[in-house]
Amino acid sequence: MSEGDSKKDLFRKKLLEKQNEAKVVRKVVLTVFIILIIAFSGIIGGGYLYIKSSLQPVDPSDQSKINVTVPIGSSVSTISNILEEKEIIKDARVFKYYIKFKNESGFQAGNYKFTKAMTFEEIIESLKQGKLMNEVAFKITIPEGRQLTEIASIIANNTAFSEQEVLEKLTDKTFIESMRAKYPDLLTDDIFGKNVKYALEGYLYPATYPYYKEPTIEEIVEPMIKKMSQVVAKYIPQLQEKKMSVHRFVTMASLIEEEATEKADREKISSVFYNRIEQNMPLQTDPTVLYALGEHKDRVLYKDLEVESPYNTYRNKGLPPGPIANAGEVSFTAALSPEETDFLYFLATKEGDVIFTKTLEEHNKEKNKHITNANN
Repeated sequence: MSEGDSKKDLFRKKLLEKQNEAKVVRKVVLTVFIILIIAFSGIIGGGYLYIKSSLQPVDPSDQSKINVTVPIGSSVSTISNILEEKEIIKDARVFKYYIKFKNESGFQAGNYKFTKAMTFEEIIESLKQGKLMNEVAFKITIPEGRQLTEIASIIANNTAFSEQEVLEKLTDKTFIESMRAKYPDLLTDDIFGKNVKYALEGYLYPATYPYYKEPTIEEIVEPMIKKMSQVVAKYIPQLQEKKMSVHRFVTMASLIEEEATEKADREKISSVFYNRIEQNMPLQTDPTVLYALGEHKDRVLYKDLEVESPYNTYRNKGLPPGPIANAGEVSFTAALSPEETDFLYFLATKEGDVIFTKTLEEHNKEKNKHITNANN
């Protein structure tokens, strides 16, 4: 082998060594880079989960009262630290930055009774208004299945406001628009749709509401809308997946609520409504007729079925223009998750049982057995 060949072999050997060395370096760099990315993602993900958790109530099921004293002149930082020490919130820093982000201020000193189940919004509202948790002025209970006019009557019976004053506020466009601005995901353009009787019908959640001072009508009603917004928010992802509007969802839930008895299987009632819509059949549900008539009575007569109204589901196919009453969470769940059945009819007996059938012939047989014979 000549000297020239030897130098070439040595050059190739050194070049090969450098290439191998470069490969190793690249692998090391790539490995380190991947590790750093994973670590960074873990930090970001962990931070996100921590903050998300810190924004939630300490214990949603714990309603026991905890005494909290907010001294005069307390800063936001001081209040945040006090609340963390009393285990009302999970992290004082998160609470403090939340207040800054929301641009909240005007907190009042005093002796409060908070609970671990309270949300940030509830705590802030109490601190702003000086609401002492043990000083409830009065409560208003809104049962499930109530219509807007009935709710106006309930509010009037528990306050100094007249039923007319309450109903005027509940139908006031300016007030409704102010609520839409606060709860846009709940109160959509659909509430002002063609033929909708009352824009807020079905949007006042049934629950018991405490009031800590003599409130205005707006202050009485807004918590009902706020609660409704919180309940419906849980279903938004599923509604989006099903391409179902909030208004349609609330309307369907109201029909289920009005048709259901204590013994009723709401998922089956829901399936009947959806099956009839799918087969282009009118829903033919009596509560919509009564809503169209503006009456409350135990029995719908054949002449009632002829009432001219977009809410009459005997004369019009599909859902009515809007909700016909307020619904509870059980009916909301049923509206979104109907049972898979072939039922097209159901009949409520005087005992409160609900009989489901697939054909008109079967339905009429059950009707003759439980309704006609019972009236003879």
